[in-house]
Amino acid sequence: MNGMKWTRRGDVHIVRLIALAVLWLAFMAIFKFGKFFTAISFQTMGEQFPEFGLMALGVMLCMITGGIDLSVVGVANFAAITAGLLLKALAAEGDLPGYGIPLAILAGIAIGAAAGAFNGLLVSKIKIPPILATLGSYELFNGIAIVLTKGKAVSKIPMAYSDLVAGKIFGALPVQLVIFVVVAAFVGFLLSRTTYGPKLYMLGTSERAARFSGLKNDRLLIKTYTLSGICAALGGLVMLANYNSARAEYGAVYTLQCVLIVVLGGVSPTGGKGKLSGVLLAILVLQILSSGLNRFPEINSFFIPLIWGGVLLMVMVLDYFTEKGQRA
Repeated sequence: MNGMKWTRRGDVHIVRLIALAVLWLAFMAIFKFGKFFTAISFQTMGEQFPEFGLMALGVMLCMITGGIDLSVVGVANFAAITAGLLLKALAAEGDLPGYGIPLAILAGIAIGAAAGAFNGLLVSKIKIPPILATLGSYELFNGIAIVLTKGKAVSKIPMAYSDLVAGKIFGALPVQLVIFVVVAAFVGFLLSRTTYGPKLYMLGTSERAARFSGLKNDRLLIKTYTLSGICAALGGLVMLANYNSARAEYGAVYTLQCVLIVVLGGVSPTGGKGKLSGVLLAILVLQILSSGLNRFPEINSFFIPLIWGGVLLMVMVLDYFTEKGQRA
């Protein structure tokens, strides 16, 4: 029965997302066809959405457990700043050595894993509610990043890093998009082809039932938040390549966007429900909405968070009435 509910919920959200995408694309075709439907436009989208898309994958995993990770932007910037400082230090006396970029990437991922494990310990062992634990850790990681940079941007990163991570394969396919696809495929494999997926959904459906079934809930939570931290760090490393700099304030709106994506994609805020396919579709829909809005100069960028917040509330209200109707 639970599997049927997950599928039904996912189908409703997928249909809703497809309808929204079709309507928006039709609107753009009428009013901004020449500026929106171009190869460069879609290539730019492929370079942009992996930043918050990678973070959203981590938020999705945490929300399936019935929790949430609001620290993803803080982790992303902390990892990017660490990698950026390391790259600058390695290139301080001349050319960047061959091991410099792999070492910086591994350092960023290690920061993300450690930050995620820290969140998992707060949630699983100390029993701090996830929303408070990750909000507090966001401020902690953000504060560390500000101290490291003294509030300034880490700039003058060796161009070799941006040329690699923000480059294009065969001159057309963005490397950032390839990174996102690989990570999304790995997450999909974990959810559908390993025991991790069923355990995650069982934990999100009922923590008590999961414990009585013999699951080690604490270990599962730590593993999930660690994965979220790694996804956030990868998003930060992509931002570092896109901007060729790092700063504690980068990507401030991404926290709201990630939560919006996950809820829009059909993941229940109460846990135990949701599909990766819905979240991936939500990422694409949000990107085409964002890119489309940028084609209208009369719409001030300050209105974007207002729009995302309104959409998030609207989706949650629709979910409430949809589930109420299904129960009836």
